[in-house]
Amino acid sequence: MRKELEERLICFVISISDVCSDLKPCFLSTHLTSQILRSGTSAALNYGEAQAAESRKDFIHKLSVVLKELRETDVNLRILHGANLTGSVEKLEAVLDESRQLVSIFYRMVQTARSNDVKK
Repeated sequence: MRKELEERLICFVISISDVCSDLKPCFLSTHLTSQILRSGTSAALNYGEAQAAESRKDFIHKLSVVLKELRETDVNLRILHGANLTGSVEKLEAVLDESRQLVSIFYRMVQTARSNDVKK
């Protein structure tokens, strides 16, 4: 499952990059592209760090950072969608769907990890 999630996060970043390259040029699209690429890549990179966590607490913290970055990415993608700045609505909607799925997965992972940590 770890490798599968890592691959999904990597593909997510590639998809984000593809969507961002199709944006109509303006101040907002330039600003959001920068934000989305930072938070999207951060989620993937922090997941890699979580796999090498030094403790259970460190693992939970890193997963929480992944979730935070995914939520930030999702909000920025929704802003792009609402501002109608993309050349391909279908691509953006597919990325938004994946974003929501990843947020849901990592939310559950953080909740489960915290719950298991309290039980110990």
